[in-house]
Amino acid sequence: MREPHPLVVQLGFTRSEFLRAVKGVGEADARRRLDPMNCISWNVGHLAWQEQRYFLTMGQGTTPYPDIAERFASGGPASTPPMAEVLDAWRAIIAAADPWLEALSTAMLQEHPVRQGKPLARTYGNLLQRVIYHYWYHTGENMAIRQQLGHRRLPQFVGDIDTEAPYRPERG
Repeated sequence: MREPHPLVVQLGFTRSEFLRAVKGVGEADARRRLDPMNCISWNVGHLAWQEQRYFLTMGQGTTPYPDIAERFASGGPASTPPMAEVLDAWRAIIAAADPWLEALSTAMLQEHPVRQGKPLARTYGNLLQRVIYHYWYHTGENMAIRQQLGHRRLPQFVGDIDTEAPYRPERG
């Protein structure tokens, strides 16, 4: 089996950091909303929405969780969903997306997804980068929410990127 594209490895590390930033958050705090920010559990649902949209709907033509698409789309209404519910959906979406992501090549990352019969301006590579950076945005937001809620002993910096997702060049 071939090694995943370096960006896919970075996505995996980014996801693990996102989870590390919400580890140990209780249900009440996960659902607590500090205006104007969304709550932590909504942010989890929101990243599930983006992964499903880009990697399942656009990438594979399937939307297994239409409720996620309705409830957590960008610009959608704020809500305070149960953390266990959104984490379960997030994990299922990730599991469905991973085989497709792990098969991506540089050539595939340069392709344009098609929506309603028309190619999008962005490539799959652009979408993958958007997801990675979007995770980091909400990881920081979730940490700020946790600080505001008085949580202590929070992660101070990114985890072991040198071991888990070190720089490596693309392979030809």
